[in-house]
Amino acid sequence: MSRVCLFPGQGSQSIGMGAELFDRFADWTAEADEILGYSIKTLCLEDPRGELGRTEFTQPALYVVNALHWRARTEAGEPQPDFLAGHSLGEYDALLAAGVFDFATGLRLVHRRGAIMGRVSGGGMAAVIGLSPSDIELVLAASDEGRRLDVANYNGFDQTIIAGPQADLAAVAPAFETAGARAFTPLKVSAPFHSRYMQAPMLEFARLLDDVTFAPPAIPVVANVLARPYPAGAVRETLARQIGSPVRWLDSMIYLLDQGAETFVEVGPGNVLAKLLARIRKQR
Repeated sequence: MSRVCLFPGQGSQSIGMGAELFDRFADWTAEADEILGYSIKTLCLEDPRGELGRTEFTQPALYVVNALHWRARTEAGEPQPDFLAGHSLGEYDALLAAGVFDFATGLRLVHRRGAIMGRVSGGGMAAVIGLSPSDIELVLAASDEGRRLDVANYNGFDQTIIAGPQADLAAVAPAFETAGARAFTPLKVSAPFHSRYMQAPMLEFARLLDDVTFAPPAIPVVANVLARPYPAGAVRETLARQIGSPVRWLDSMIYLLDQGAETFVEVGPGNVLAKLLARIRKQR
């Protein structure tokens, strides 16, 4: 029986997350404060300036809280997983858990990633519920507006996120309704993440990775861009592609189920990934 640990990404943040962990692991909390230049505990527990929902703050906050949950699990003597996976930002915690880099290195990367992605504007994302990924791709291919949009997250058999210019997102909404979508919901994000419009930020971030030393994963980490474990010796190249490539979460979960994975544990705040997985299992 294979065991998998999953780490959530943006969308799982909430005020109060990690409340029981910051003082317990004061060394990592202090290290995070020094790297970030602000109190991570205050941000997560109080969010006094309303920053927790901003990409440049959300990503470091979730990375830290996920990492603290992982450390608590490890120190409690929980069994090591056979596989690891993380949704977008959560993939950095999966790599941390696999020993690819240490806590501080991962946080520095996430801090820069959030800052780079937070500077992007001029586009958006929308969730399409009730259509298969193949049906969504057909709708997008049927119009000029649709061809300017990309699938950003393959989250499930009937939940897909698309991304691109705001005007094009608005223009294709009626087509999705006609095709039978149960919902077409614009998301509260500042940019079209995981799409072709993130190529410049992706290249900028890739250059930062050139100066980082990565160890081989001690536990297989299923990569968002491949829906397969990171290839040996290709951590840098695979991670560099993530910002501008779709999150293939559905295929990642199918891969893990095909490997005989039975026990999945969400390591971090909330249960977004657990709900996605339950729906994937049911519909499969």
